[in-house]
Amino acid sequence: MFDIRRYTPDMADAWNQFVARSKNGTFLFDRRYMDYHQDRFTDYSIVFFLYNRIYALLPANIVETTLYSHQGLTYGGLIMDERCTGEMVCQLFVELNTYLSQQGITKVVYKTIPAIYHSIPAEEDLYALTVCCHAVLTARDLSSTIALDHLLKFPESRKSGIRKAKNKGLTVCESNDMEAFWAILNANLSEKHQVHPVHTASELRLLQSRFPDIIRLYMVYHNNEALGGTVLYQTPQVIHVQYISANAKGKEWGALDLLFDELVHQPYQGIKYFDFGKSTTHDYTQLNTHLLFQKEGFGGRGVCYDTYEWNTK
Repeated sequence: MFDIRRYTPDMADAWNQFVARSKNGTFLFDRRYMDYHQDRFTDYSIVFFLYNRIYALLPANIVETTLYSHQGLTYGGLIMDERCTGEMVCQLFVELNTYLSQQGITKVVYKTIPAIYHSIPAEEDLYALTVCCHAVLTARDLSSTIALDHLLKFPESRKSGIRKAKNKGLTVCESNDMEAFWAILNANLSEKHQVHPVHTASELRLLQSRFPDIIRLYMVYHNNEALGGTVLYQTPQVIHVQYISANAKGKEWGALDLLFDELVHQPYQGIKYFDFGKSTTHDYTQLNTHLLFQKEGFGGRGVCYDTYEWNTK
């Protein structure tokens, strides 16, 4: 029934147009975003055609005989538009397994797209994973999300930080100084975890130039001194916090408390959720309780990012 093809660069415009009109896709699946790190992954994205029209997309990469959806993205899974139905998606996964098996791919690792990112209900794939693929839930990361129509009161610890920041004369503004923010972020990650940010400063600058209204940087300053900030990804349903960091003075003076007090209380047109991202590490098995405490202090509550696995045969 389905004509299943591997993605090729000449499909980029059609791919991006489908993502833009899909019911569960975001700009992370736009090829202008996905392909910035194409040198790190062997792309194996799949396009499903029905009657010569794109029916669905699966952003993916391959490692040996395992297909991942997609290791370079925070979340993944089947991208569908409003025409997709439960019965057809089940058939799609049956045919996908046959196709992958014929290509010598024996295993699939499938990250789902959390429901907060769906413009309309889009969980047909979860049913098909269970019934048609006999998939097993293998990882569940915990994120902290605020429902913007139901803001929770900040605890005294956050309020105290906000007062301190205001007394010190800190200010919050949108910024283009990605290098200053990245330097703070990199210093923190290097010191605490001996790692570096997933994106380099130049990559963040490149992506921001491609999506200037979607990827936005907010910084906290004392006079002209940068104390911390956050990189936000704005999708139709969700403001997603991609990075948060503050230097020692910023932490002491409540810079992030002031920052998120202002950001959470901004009037966002049509945005339903403010997602702080995951607080789990080591492939989901360890909970960073300090980080979780901070996010929950701003009113964030649990949303899961799930991963499934199955064998194609």
